[in-house]
Amino acid sequence: MSTSLDNSILTVILGGGKGTRLYPLTKLRAKPAVPLAGRYRLIDVPVSTSINSGITRIFVLTQYNSASLNRHLARAYQFDRFSNGFVSILAAEQTPSSKDWFQGTADAVRRSLPHIEGHRHRHVLILSGDQLYSMDYRKMLAHHRETDADVTLGTIPVAADDATSFGILKTDDEHIITEFHEKPDRDELDGLESPVGPGLEDEGRVYHASMGMYIFDREPLHELLNANPNDHDFGNQIIPKAIDKMRVASYPFSDYWSDIGTIRSFYEANLMLAEPEPPFSLYDPNRPLYTRARMLPPAKVQNSTVQDSLITEGSLVENSQISKSVVGIRSYVGPDTTLKNTVMMGADHFRWHDMEERGFVEGPANPGIGENSYVEGAIIDKNVSIGKRCIIKNRDNVQEAEEDLYHIRDGIVVIPKNTRIPDDTII
Repeated sequence: MSTSLDNSILTVILGGGKGTRLYPLTKLRAKPAVPLAGRYRLIDVPVSTSINSGITRIFVLTQYNSASLNRHLARAYQFDRFSNGFVSILAAEQTPSSKDWFQGTADAVRRSLPHIEGHRHRHVLILSGDQLYSMDYRKMLAHHRETDADVTLGTIPVAADDATSFGILKTDDEHIITEFHEKPDRDELDGLESPVGPGLEDEGRVYHASMGMYIFDREPLHELLNANPNDHDFGNQIIPKAIDKMRVASYPFSDYWSDIGTIRSFYEANLMLAEPEPPFSLYDPNRPLYTRARMLPPAKVQNSTVQDSLITEGSLVENSQISKSVVGIRSYVGPDTTLKNTVMMGADHFRWHDMEERGFVEGPANPGIGENSYVEGAIIDKNVSIGKRCIIKNRDNVQEAEEDLYHIRDGIVVIPKNTRIPDDTII
């Protein structure tokens, strides 16, 4: 872990709203609390990246379905008494000046300023809680200072086909942003190109898209939020006004980055992590991904074939075939079962753990997958129990569906948390 910076900067992570595009994974939890790679949660990415960048004073702003997120943060991030580091949860609260929930990203930061102001700082780093990437924020801060900016936006170069899904920022040769266009149509992209390197230009990635990642100087942040009390969102409202009035810079970032906002992007990001040489590595010793320490036993794989997959701790795989999949903590995969292109999130307790001995009673008695079952192209949420001889595969290529025991989103079968699938079920 890097040594801490001085007290010039602190981090604010936005805990997310309802996360409707990730439903049903967000039915019982906030979006940043959704499990990642079988053992982490999405929130671990910005928290770990901040710690690895030497920024150890971190606020997480939470609101919707936040109980499991708050619990995870409290258990995972405890700094020793000799450090000034902390991960502090700022939940939406009623105050004499406001009795409403957070109305958006900017409103959440605005209403949290009294707590943030209790800590000395010159800059505020504002991050999303539901993205996957690896970055050294110190480089972004150095760029912010070198350009003498009031505000700096993290940006990523995209091609025309992707530009319509982002806020596009036009920059000059000194990385200063001159224009902002929110999700422009394809025929509106002419003239919005920005200077990029030769390799990116050859790929057609000449449009700078906002990553929803900002560094504000302290005074400009206060000025923008206080002067525009009815502006609740950074991307659509605060940032365009900052560009009109202040010096706003772009920090171009060209490594791997994924906005995990949909079922499809979540599914693909998880399976990417199981590839032989993924663009985002969980095995970089200089950039560890921190999470809650669970003290679980190693995974046990018996008489099975496993290919390009992640099998996490506490799991038991018996006489099965697993390919291009993620198997989460405490998972059980029964004999003669096949798992292909599947994200299995695991369980909060072992399958063989007596119900009477558990400290809680959430979920079916026997989580995991029974014998002689076949699962392909699915996301299996935590504590799901799939019976014997089940087949879960979107054979008819249905894109969207709502059923009692499952949902289909973007063509992916999603089994919600705590669901029990009876023996011989065919989906």
